[in-house]
Amino acid sequence: MNSQLITERLAGKGIRPTSNRILVYDALARQESPQSLKDMENLLLSMDKSSIFRVLTLFLKHDVVHAFEDGRGVMNYELCNEQGECHHHDNHVHFYCEVCGRSFCMEDVPIPSFCLPSGFRQHSVSFVIKGECPNCSSKKTKTTL
Repeated sequence: MNSQLITERLAGKGIRPTSNRILVYDALARQESPQSLKDMENLLLSMDKSSIFRVLTLFLKHDVVHAFEDGRGVMNYELCNEQGECHHHDNHVHFYCEVCGRSFCMEDVPIPSFCLPSGFRQHSVSFVIKGECPNCSSKKTKTTL
């Protein structure tokens, strides 16, 4: 993704584009799956952990990214697909592989709707399924044959 497009997307979310913000956005955009802070540190060797965390915190506040806890207490981050204000229409199930430690978006798995008691307002929903991804599962099958 080019810097001009990233700059426009950040501006659309009310964020002034800086070099660190552009780097973090670009790193997330290049990944096929959600990334933890540790993953981001490995992708952005030129940035320190606290700088990455500050950018991710700002991105969360402005709905540039969504975050979910993967079932191990580790936050994972992924870009929000909505331009401008986020209405959380892209909520989806996540899968955490207990073998390789990767998280996957399960965008085709529907999240059920809930009828909350009076006075409660839902802002987001988080579902994490734990198990083995197809790659790890097939490796396990091959080693037991």
